[in-house]
Amino acid sequence: MLENIRLSLQGILSHKVRSILTMLGIIIGIAAIIAIVSTIKGTNEQIKNNLIGSGNNAVAVQLYQNDYPYDFSYQDTPDGIQVVSDDIKKQISEFDEIESVSFYRTRTYCDNVYYKKNQFDGAMFGIDSNYFNTAGYQIQKGRGFTSNEYNNSAKVVILDSTAVKSLFSSEDPIGQTIDIGTEPFVVIGIAIESNPFEPVINSEEDYWTYMQSSSGKMFIPSKSWSIAYKYDEPESCLAKAVDTDSMPTVGKKVSDILNTTIQITDNSEDQVKYQSEDILGQAKSLQDLSSSTNTMLIWIASISLLVGGIGVMNIMLVSVTERTREIGLKKALGAKKRRILIQFLTEASVLTSIGGIIGVGIGIGLAQLISKIASVPVSISSISIVVSVIFSMIVGIVFGLIPSVKASNLNPIDALRYE
Repeated sequence: MLENIRLSLQGILSHKVRSILTMLGIIIGIAAIIAIVSTIKGTNEQIKNNLIGSGNNAVAVQLYQNDYPYDFSYQDTPDGIQVVSDDIKKQISEFDEIESVSFYRTRTYCDNVYYKKNQFDGAMFGIDSNYFNTAGYQIQKGRGFTSNEYNNSAKVVILDSTAVKSLFSSEDPIGQTIDIGTEPFVVIGIAIESNPFEPVINSEEDYWTYMQSSSGKMFIPSKSWSIAYKYDEPESCLAKAVDTDSMPTVGKKVSDILNTTIQITDNSEDQVKYQSEDILGQAKSLQDLSSSTNTMLIWIASISLLVGGIGVMNIMLVSVTERTREIGLKKALGAKKRRILIQFLTEASVLTSIGGIIGVGIGIGLAQLISKIASVPVSISSISIVVSVIFSMIVGIVFGLIPSVKASNLNPIDALRYE
């Protein structure tokens, strides 16, 4: 085999221009496929990261009605919704797929928060001691809630940086008092995301898909919720999965166990139930949408491989014709049909493999160029590189088969007489 490869390389080097022209179709096809696959993978990762965020892997499970989150800003607590017991919370925290879990109350829009003449209209959260760790927040300035404040309904509040800008502008918020409804709450800290992430917005559709409330968030102890809103509301669950792929499983298991606490006998479509947002499902839908066009491009690029394969077949037939006397001499000296066949197949495979390797290098460079020019993310796949080289070798074997069979079937006497 090594001798066949050496002879193949010797033949390719002795006809450099012809070999390069023969490999051109393979090079173009492999380069185009590598560039397209890298762009598809990069775009898919961007979509996934945009939806999941900075990789926190947190799954929110909350009450839904008609596939929409139940909004307590405009609706009363539905009948039959029970308080989540400590036993249920413990069962959820012990799931193997969950790293940490928090239970919280929320209003997606609250308009009863004021500081002097400034009004806050963002989201309010009533949180437990695990929330910041699970959601991926850290205290940037001031301090967090103490155990006494969590347990004793303290009237203290933590803001995120967007809420600070909304209420205080350039004023230092720490120690200031804001009004939530008619109750005064003291600002004790400013929280920020531990791994802040900004989604890439390339279109209006991306904006509406990824954009969340721009008015910020504020956090109070969960037991202080009844002070701010005068009544208890059901808790939602935020569960941090051990990895991204476990997020759908975590959402399903948590929602199933929380739904066992609901005591509603109404089986209508309007029934309220706990449900998680299928983030990975959304990502897959968007990925499928973006990949459909790219798949067509891959098929078009594959035509170059077909053309390249035909070129290999053509040049190998020419090679067989040029080396007819050489083949006849080898067979006259005792070379078997199988040896001649393998020699020409090896030459075709080496030719296309070199073209495949060159195509991979050009494809990687082309992907990087596309990324810079079009601001499109790319992700080079090592698997696609290996597959491309193997595939180019297979192209050589398939399209080199006919010339190789022709060479192995030559009659040695006729071959020696060939001029």
